[in-house]
Amino acid sequence: MLATTQWSDPEQPSSFKFSPAQESALLNRYGYLVKRAAAHLRSLVGSMVDKDDLQQIGLMGLLSALRRYGRDVDEQFESYAFKRVRGAMLDEFRRTDWRPRQLRQQSHQLRDKNRELTRQLGRVPTDEELCQALDIDQKTLLELQYVGQAEAMESLDLLLEQQAEAQLGSSSLSQFELKLSLTKAMASLPERNKLLLQLYYSHELNMKEIALVLELTESRVCQLHKQSVEMLSKKLAQW
Repeated sequence: MLATTQWSDPEQPSSFKFSPAQESALLNRYGYLVKRAAAHLRSLVGSMVDKDDLQQIGLMGLLSALRRYGRDVDEQFESYAFKRVRGAMLDEFRRTDWRPRQLRQQSHQLRDKNRELTRQLGRVPTDEELCQALDIDQKTLLELQYVGQAEAMESLDLLLEQQAEAQLGSSSLSQFELKLSLTKAMASLPERNKLLLQLYYSHELNMKEIALVLELTESRVCQLHKQSVEMLSKKLAQW
């Protein structure tokens, strides 16, 4: 039997603590969140991150979520813990700079070539046209798309962190207002971009699953996700 519920802000220090036995039981109970987060990011990191390392990072994120939650687990904990587990994984990717320099350079070349072909053709180039222009295969194209997508996601995460930090020193701002701004920015996006972000962040589908839902190629979904994140970042920065 877990301790009596105590309502508090999970981001604020709290005297509420689980015993070691309770923590162990809860790690087992919510361990599936680590697997879910790893699956959510698997296509993003490809084969460049060891699965065991990813699992360990996720478990540490889950343990941190338990200790920071500030109250007994409830119906809100799963969503809170998933975000912290996923965030711990992304933080580790940033810290270790898991993308080789050559891969980042190739990703930038893909971005430039995509813009060039879009201007020339008057439309978004197909995967085949991009592969031919860069002399790469479909597998490499997808890998480069994910690298560019990851950079856009990191920029958005950094922007949100900066806005959250700025709010700490202002009595006129709050986490609620930050969420309100994010909701407002999401609502202003074109319908397809908004749907894609909802599928990824709210429904926790990965790129391959979203491609099946939207009946697009995985590569095209990566492009659209990167575009959506960049649009969202731009609107948030303006506000």
